[in-house]
Amino acid sequence: MFENLSNRLQDVMKKVSGNATLTEANMNEMLREIRLALLEADVNFKVVKEFVNAVKEKALGEEVTRALNPSEMVIKIVDAELTRILGTEKVELNLDSKPTVIMMVGLQGAGKTTAIGKLGKLLKEKKAKNPIFIAGDIYRPAAIEQLKVLGDSLGVPVFEKGINEKVVNIVAEGLEFAKANNHDVIFIDTAGRLHIMMN
Repeated sequence: MFENLSNRLQDVMKKVSGNATLTEANMNEMLREIRLALLEADVNFKVVKEFVNAVKEKALGEEVTRALNPSEMVIKIVDAELTRILGTEKVELNLDSKPTVIMMVGLQGAGKTTAIGKLGKLLKEKKAKNPIFIAGDIYRPAAIEQLKVLGDSLGVPVFEKGINEKVVNIVAEGLEFAKANNHDVIFIDTAGRLHIMMN
């Protein structure tokens, strides 16, 4: 998400940087790109709307229009708003439920499987947890292989039934297997959506 947003922002800032002041027109162009990047990263549309409105309100204020470099000021505002929305304090994963089940969802290619590997490694090494991965992406066989490779390299078992079983059955059986084998954190990998609909 952040890489995508960063790339979009850089492109838009190149266009805006030649302007002496920020206008509603060039600001709307930039905010449209930010909105698209956040929506493509599966950020809730209400959060996106709040974020875009807050950036626009601050960026079109007196402080920005008088700035020597409006594009730098907008970057600063976007950064401050992202920090505000994401939170300024470190928050630990809630692992109180036994077992803790974490289902990864999002767009295809967003990095769900890789994120599972990173989180699994973190919880195993830093929190002394006993994670397991459930391969629920039956539409992309390479995802199952990727998860198995990650699991092997981390010493984390992967529950999979191939691509010919219904996902609901795979997950149900995987959950039972995990509970029976004392896995306290269960990661479920899912198939990504190909696109989002936009008005």
